[in-house]
Amino acid sequence: MPSSRPDRIRKLLADLVSFDTVSDRTNLPLIAHIESYLAGFGITGERIVDATGQKASLWVTIGPEDRPGFVLSGHTDVVPVVGQDWSHDPFKLVERDGRLYGRGTTDMKGFVAVCLAMVPEMVEARLATPIHLAISYDEEIGCVGVRPMLGEVAKKKIKPLGAFIGEPTEMKVIIGHKGKHGVRATFHGLARHSSIAPDGVNAIEYAAELIVEIRRRAEKLAAVRAMDSLYDVPHSTLLTSIVHGGAALNIVPDTCTVDFECRGIGITESREVTDAIVAWAKAELEPAMKARHPDCGIGFEEILDYPALDTAADAAIVTLAKSLAGRNDHAKVAFGTEASLFASMADIPSVVIGPGSIAQAHTPDEFVEMAELEKCAGFVERLIAHCVKAAA
Repeated sequence: MPSSRPDRIRKLLADLVSFDTVSDRTNLPLIAHIESYLAGFGITGERIVDATGQKASLWVTIGPEDRPGFVLSGHTDVVPVVGQDWSHDPFKLVERDGRLYGRGTTDMKGFVAVCLAMVPEMVEARLATPIHLAISYDEEIGCVGVRPMLGEVAKKKIKPLGAFIGEPTEMKVIIGHKGKHGVRATFHGLARHSSIAPDGVNAIEYAAELIVEIRRRAEKLAAVRAMDSLYDVPHSTLLTSIVHGGAALNIVPDTCTVDFECRGIGITESREVTDAIVAWAKAELEPAMKARHPDCGIGFEEILDYPALDTAADAAIVTLAKSLAGRNDHAKVAFGTEASLFASMADIPSVVIGPGSIAQAHTPDEFVEMAELEKCAGFVERLIAHCVKAAA
């Protein structure tokens, strides 16, 4: 292992990027690699394996286990690269002009690499207050993997003092983010030859009415709802994101699925907005479909749900985060993170702070600047110092 901190970060990030951990694949080889690395320092983590046996989270404690400490949290999964125009292999780290390119460099293997690179310093410091590493899976498809891990953490006798979730914020202190509720509507119509279209029930046309209603309500949310100026997008948002339907030009379509989501500012607003849309569709669209044929109708299923984050600006974890980051400001963001689940499931005060920009996340030629990773390492270095002094 190279001895300098920047070289350690580069090496670890190159290792992490080399594992293809798109959410539909196992992350166990990556977890095993991290476990092997930690074992070199005499550290053993706690695996929390999912029901399939193909995914696992890792909970690691460095320092005393009988005292409350602080969590550094990151996820191992990345979004797909299929259909994106990459200039190089996305699973091979490439450095150019101070930027490190590769899938997950910003979101969020860069943060995980920094935390792992700082383990030698954590061990050498002989921490009086522990630092926990919380490494999860399937964040990108609904914060799936962190939930069973937090279920285990909530059972522990000693609760952590707070958590820092390292999503890309350019090392800004984020105290709030929107919640999200996603719904799939499946329209069941009646297929007929298009020459006798009036005898059928066109699932796509009824789905189109739902899409128009969603857009109408989205415009109302943007214009009428109370705004929070701390957010980068200062109102709740609503949109249709995926539509599938139809089989052939000359067949009245008998099925159509519509996926839509709300990202709400309030803790429960996302679900309230989508529930109202479902109620409207059941009252306005479904009866019209059934009047044409009793077997027609609409089915609804939840496809994603996580709460909003709303940490008080004067909370101790916020004050500490600002001190460690060397900042006096804080903000809120539209994108979701696992921070809200740390707060709601395990009652752990949380902020979001990490290297890189959300503008680079999920993009082709995703990158993180080395300077950002070094700033993050400085943050962790100061956390280590705090955890030495805290019980001195």
